[in-house]
Parts: sequence; structure tokens; C-alpha cells
Amino acid sequence: MNAMWSLQLALCTLSALSLSSAGESKARSCNEVRQAYSAKGFSLLNVPHQEISGEHLRVCPQGYTCCTSEMEDKLNQQSKVEFEDLVKEKSHIMRTTFITGHKKFDEFFLELLDNSEKSLNSMFTKTYGKLYMQNSEMFQDLFTELKRYYTGGNVNLEEMLNDFWLRLLERMFQLLNSQYHFTDDYLECITKYADQLKPFGDVPRKLKAQVTRAFIAARTFVQGLMVGREVANRVAKVNVAPACVKALTKMRYCPYCRGMPGLTPCHGYCYNVMRGCLANQADLDAEWNLFIDAMLLVADRLVGPFNIEAVIEPIDIKISEAIMTMQDNSMHVSAKVFQGCGQPKPSGIGRSARGVSDVFSSRFKPYTPEQRPTTASGTSLDRLRVVWRTMQHSVIDIKEKLKESKRFWSKLPDDICAEGKLTESDEEQCWNSHTKGRYFPEVVKEGLTNQMSNPEVDVDITRPDTLIRQQIMALRVMTNKLKNAYNGNDIYFQDSSDEGSSSGSGSGCSDGCTTELVFVATEAPVIGADRSNERAAAAAAGKSLSRGPSTLLVMASLTLPLWALQTQRR
Repeated sequence: MNAMWSLQLALCTLSALSLSSAGESKARSCNEVRQAYSAKGFSLLNVPHQEISGEHLRVCPQGYTCCTSEMEDKLNQQSKVEFEDLVKEKSHIMRTTFITGHKKFDEFFLELLDNSEKSLNSMFTKTYGKLYMQNSEMFQDLFTELKRYYTGGNVNLEEMLNDFWLRLLERMFQLLNSQYHFTDDYLECITKYADQLKPFGDVPRKLKAQVTRAFIAARTFVQGLMVGREVANRVAKVNVAPACVKALTKMRYCPYCRGMPGLTPCHGYCYNVMRGCLANQADLDAEWNLFIDAMLLVADRLVGPFNIEAVIEPIDIKISEAIMTMQDNSMHVSAKVFQGCGQPKPSGIGRSARGVSDVFSSRFKPYTPEQRPTTASGTSLDRLRVVWRTMQHSVIDIKEKLKESKRFWSKLPDDICAEGKLTESDEEQCWNSHTKGRYFPEVVKEGLTNQMSNPEVDVDITRPDTLIRQQIMALRVMTNKLKNAYNGNDIYFQDSSDEGSSSGSGSGCSDGCTTELVFVATEAPVIGADRSNERAAAAAAGKSLSRGPSTLLVMASLTLPLWALQTQRR
């Protein structure tokens, strides 16, 4: 009997101990969770001090938990915000490459272009005096059209340069034959003999080759930087689907609910979640890589054949050489024109009365670097060389950064899950989606179609992200333009002023306007803002700054490559 009583007492004691242990297990403290939750900036009001039953949870495991429904909702939203910030942070350096580089090069180029105008104006005013000032609008128009092309206008460079030389031929022919009166029909007849007589020698052909190839490469490269910037900015603003938010919350904050706020995800687990959430971004990678390759090709053009050493002689001197060539050939040219177009009627005004002979009596002698006039702003040719070389170094720098951006979008999930940042290096001491321990599911590959077997994120592979598809098309259009530019071929760019948009200053583009323009047309309009207002202002200001492009112009065009389009200041 005593033995039976002792047995019953022992059983009761064990039962009591068991119940006590279970009670302690159910009542596990949530102090660590409260501290971590508060550190996130959330109120501790209604946050449990001990674990409670978790039947109310919709994302995290429904065992005993430190999370209320309200906490789970807040952590759900926190997961979304943190993921969006994480993608922006990871893409910041790459996006900055396009943004700051574009701005820097635009500033350099505009400085070169301004000094080019001032240089020509200074030299031609000193050399030709009143005669130049009376005809300065012709050189002014040349610069206006070059700027319009550079800033995105629908300008055919070859036709524009041909028109410049024809206008110069008409003016020069009248000045050199000022004793005659020429009608508009007669002047039109003169231009028909331009190709046959070559009154300016080989200067027009060489200048056209230099300027067109330089400007084509430069403008296209600059626009490529703008497209890269806009695509990166848009794609970095992640559209987080509900299934992704749920997976992120489960990965990042369900350890809180299980009382283990310091536990971080296993590598494989993180990879599957991130590859599921960034599946559409990864699909951008193929077209992005082709775009970067094309940018690098054009960059090679800009630091290679267009080197300043190859075009060191200023364009103002080249134009003056052309003028001198026509003066030397004036009798031969006039005779051929009179033979073909007929003898013009005398004007009744002698040559000397027009002062032309005084202007052309002394031959134009190019300045040595020491003699060359300094521009109004105090910037000499040496300064321009320094600016150009600085730009050249910047091209090389941007090339290296562009290379680093290849495969950015497909590597993004792995970069986010990098060891020591978001995940745990010890595969046995990490969160595996339901507890602490090793993660066993297979890691899927990146890209939308590979997410069919993703165990962590429910991705609808039949519905690609529309925004991402638009960016792919924008990159494809720009890549084609870059390839054409590399081969020296110009392509049609719609003048942004035709779209009816206008901006007084700055880029004129709110975030994203660039690529939208690109993919709505077969031949995308210019990447960049309309500068029609600036053109008008430049034309008005240009009345006092008549000039024809200086070597700086070509320098500029070479260096201008990358970033010029954006600063729509001036």
C-alpha cells in the first residue's frame, strides 16, 4: 500500500513538473523582440511581454508568437519600404555614374563651345574688322545650328555645313566683285559651280568630315547617358508585388514573431526570395549589356580618332584659310562663273569705295600660341587644351564605370544577399523560413521564366512587368543609334520642339520623360529637353559674338560625348 502511495506521489510530482515546464515554455519572454521592434521606430503599445497564441498570424508561423496582427501588418509594410530602399541603395553608384558624368561633361563641352565662339569672334574682328561684323550673322547661324544639333534639334549636319559654305561663297563672290550688281537668280547660279570650282579648296570637305563624325558620336553618346540614367532610375523604383512583400516579411521579420529578432536568413533562402522579387529586373540584363557594349564602342571613338592632337588647328583658322584660298583663286572663279552665268551688270560702285581691297590687301597670318588673342573671359587656347584633356580623362573614367555596370541587374539579388550584410554565413545558425537551421530547397536561376519553381515567391510568369518591357525597348532603340554613331552614320532625331514641349532651363525632364519619348516612336525623338527658348536667347546674344567654330568646337564635339545633353543652361 505504501509502495502504491509512493508511486502515485511520484507520478503526481512528475506531472506537476511537466505542467510547470509547459507553462514556462508558453510564457517565454518577448523582451528582445520588444527592443528590436522599438529600434525600428514602432510604438511598444499593445506589444506583448510574453508569447501569445499565434492563430491570428497570416504570414508567419502560427505557433506561439511575440507578434500581434497589428505588428505583423507594420512589419509587412516595413519589409516593402526596406526592400525598395535596398534596391535604390545598391543601384546608387551605377545611377550616379550616369547622372554626375552627364552633368560634368555637359559643363565641359559648353565651356569649350563658348570659348570657341569667343575665340573666332575675337580673331575675325581683329583680322577682318568691319567687314566681318557686317557679315557675322552667317557665322552666328553656323554656331546656332551646331548647338541646335547638339541639344537635340532635327538638323542634318552635312546639309547645314554645305549651306554655310554656299552662303560664304555668295558673300565672298560679291565682296570680291563689288563693282557688279548680282540678283538673287544670279547668286543661285553661282552656287551651282561650287563643287566644280572648289573655291575654298579642300577645307570644306575636311571640316565637314571632322565636325559630322565628332558631333554624331558626341550627341549620341550623351543621349545614351541620358537613356541609361532614366532606365536605371525607373527600374530602381521597384514595383513590389503582394507575393513579394509576403515573402520578404516572412524572411526578414518572422524571426521576430518567433522570439529570435537577431536571426538572419540563410543564403539560399535569401537568393530565392530576391530572385523571385527581382525576376523582371533580371530580364532587363541582356539588353542592358548590349547597350553598355555600344556605349563603350562610341567612347572608344571619342578618345581615339577624335583626339585633340589630330585636330589641333583651330577651326577659325581653317575658315580663314578657306577665305584666303578663294581670294587667291578669285579671278579664275569669277571668270568661270561669268562664263557660265553670264556677265553681271555693273553696280556703279567701285571696289575701293567698298573697302574690300583694304581688308584683303594683307594676307591672313595664323597666330602662334603666344600671339593668339585671349578670349574675353581670359581663357586661352592652352586653357581649352586643359579642359579638353580633362574631358578625355573623364571619358576613360566613365568607360571603366560603364564596364562595372554590366550584368548589374542579374547580379542584383546576389549583391543584396551578400554574406555578412543581410544573411548569415553559418548555414546551421540561420532562418530557413520557419525555424533556425539549414535551408534545403534548391536555389532557382534568375529571370522571370525560371521562377515557376521558386519555393518562396509566387511569381506569375505569364505577366511580365510592363514598365520593364518599356525600358527594354528604350535600350534597344538607343543601342541601335549608338551602333550607327560608331559607324559614323547619323540617324533621324525628331526635334523635341516639334512635340510642343518647352523648358526655360534645366533638363526640362521630370523623372522619366526621356525613355517615355524613346519607346513611343519607331525612331525615338531626341533624348533630352527642348532648348528652343535657349536657342532664341543664344541667337539674340550671338549678335555680338559672331564666329565660326573653333577647333574647340571639334574638341568639344569629341569630348562632349557623354554628358552634354543635360545642362540646358546657357
